[in-house]
Amino acid sequence: MRLGVLDVGSNTVHLLVVDAHPGARPLPASSYKAELRLAELLDEAGAISPGGIDRLVVTVQRALEAAEEQGVADLLPFATSAVREAVNADAVLARVAEETGVCLQVLSGADEARLTFLAARRWLGWSAGRLLLFDIGGGSLEIAYGLDESPDAAVSLPLGAGRLTAARLPGDPPDLLDVKALRREVRTDIARVVGEFTRYGHPDRVVATSKTFKQLARLTGAARSSEGEYVRRELEREDLRAWVPKLAVMPSQERAGLPGVSEGRARQLLAGAVVAEATMDLFAVETLEVCPWALREGVILRRLDRLREA
Repeated sequence: MRLGVLDVGSNTVHLLVVDAHPGARPLPASSYKAELRLAELLDEAGAISPGGIDRLVVTVQRALEAAEEQGVADLLPFATSAVREAVNADAVLARVAEETGVCLQVLSGADEARLTFLAARRWLGWSAGRLLLFDIGGGSLEIAYGLDESPDAAVSLPLGAGRLTAARLPGDPPDLLDVKALRREVRTDIARVVGEFTRYGHPDRVVATSKTFKQLARLTGAARSSEGEYVRRELEREDLRAWVPKLAVMPSQERAGLPGVSEGRARQLLAGAVVAEATMDLFAVETLEVCPWALREGVILRRLDRLREA
């Protein structure tokens, strides 16, 4: 069966097409991606702007056409924090459905965390033991912990790299006082939830997903993506700590020239690094492993599980 998962995220609209059937690993067939940065298109009232809605509709239509070209039999469309938290979310969803026929399922933050955790668990296997998972998206930070395929604890915080960049770091490079204020705010928010996880004990493995963690790992010396997804990639807290002040004084154009940093994500990289450093500090994580599977794969795996149960 050829499945397509359409992810309307806070940074990008991403269609991932896979060949899959219950009990087998999904095999990527093609990918379509467009950067919208919806998290940065919210107005002062928290609504997605009319121009942003227009761009979203056009992008979803193009992704739908790409899915049809690839022979997708089952499309799984969903949206995350940027749409979820927009005050005009209902109008946005209605417009997308009316003009494209695509009915986006809005995932809760906890669902994002649970599905990403499922993907990491399947990738790493049962031998990984108790997993602590971090995921930094454009609009939110997800944290999950557990021994099974469903986490014992899962939370979502509004600490995405795109959201924080737009709201807290207006300069390029930003004012160092703004960076300091952001660091304090991020640590305060994360500290509020640490106890929900530490009461379950020390994890056997700490993993992270998302483009932000992949870029930070590459920046600090991890293998290139061209070396394959089975190469182990790690991020060390001390290496990350050394890079945060360097990123803080770089304009985005200079960051885009760093190893593994894309031009479209360069401006957000500092906010992502601040969140990653705070998360590793507050959870006392010295080293984490970057997992290639994340939310999209979790959505696919859940769909395959339901097909098997039917």
